[in-house]
Amino acid sequence: MPTPRIWIGPEAPEGLSEAVGGAGADVVGSPAEAEALVWRGPWDGVREALHPGVRWVQLGSAGIEDWVEHGLIDRERVWTSAAGAYAVAVAEHVCALVLAGTRRLPELARRESWERLEGVRLQGRTIGLVGAGGIGRAVIDRLRPFGVRVLAQTHSGREVPGADRSFGPDGLPALLEASDVVVLAAPLTPATRHLLDAAALARLRPTALVVNVGRGGLIDTDALVEALRAGRLGGACLDVTDPEPLPDGHPLWSLPTVLITPHVANTSAMLEEAFREHVVDNVGRFARGEPLRSPIDVDRGY
Repeated sequence: MPTPRIWIGPEAPEGLSEAVGGAGADVVGSPAEAEALVWRGPWDGVREALHPGVRWVQLGSAGIEDWVEHGLIDRERVWTSAAGAYAVAVAEHVCALVLAGTRRLPELARRESWERLEGVRLQGRTIGLVGAGGIGRAVIDRLRPFGVRVLAQTHSGREVPGADRSFGPDGLPALLEASDVVVLAAPLTPATRHLLDAAALARLRPTALVVNVGRGGLIDTDALVEALRAGRLGGACLDVTDPEPLPDGHPLWSLPTVLITPHVANTSAMLEEAFREHVVDNVGRFARGEPLRSPIDVDRGY
């Protein structure tokens, strides 16, 4: 088979060109020469790089809502995201947030005097996982040793390996009502925006913990603040927010049962290594004419 011609840009992370070349491709100097693009830049610049000869575009992020919203994902070529590439790093962060929330570390860390606040152990708790792609499956693998029960909800309703029970979209109310901890790891689409609105939050137990590592827009922020202030929710641990960045002085910063990390479940250093491995695998598949990892479904929007 001919050696595929791939352009990496407009920003090329250190070592990525060498890795792609080592995977059996020619790294070319401009998009005009390429039949595939590894796009590492803002979503609004890709149109200038596309031409009829481009058969595949690899994006650098797992979340692609901006690309879908602006109609950039076409049907003329294969588009792939980085979905799954960052699963391990994000799943580790989920474990940290779940443990912090159930042990009441957000409240304890704010204390300025010696006062006992008792958390609960994770063993025997029910984890409701909304979204069971690469991140969700990695979360299950890492939380299982704690002796938890896992409920998983997906768009397709398929059986999720490692889950005690699997739900489709219609099963979300039952999952929320049964969960001690709800972990959001779903993509943001028109169907999932404000998935946790006031009505959904009202289904949660007053002691429940919400953990969000998906996208901030999965939660109605105003409804979340209201539920926390009223004591109708045990707490929230958020690596993503809406709006993002979360403005100084926003009510979420001062709520004692909230822990916020500034979208750092996957740091730059971890991201580049994981993305490089993902791209190298896909370049090899492209060169061999095999199906690519993480293809984007235009109709589903992820």
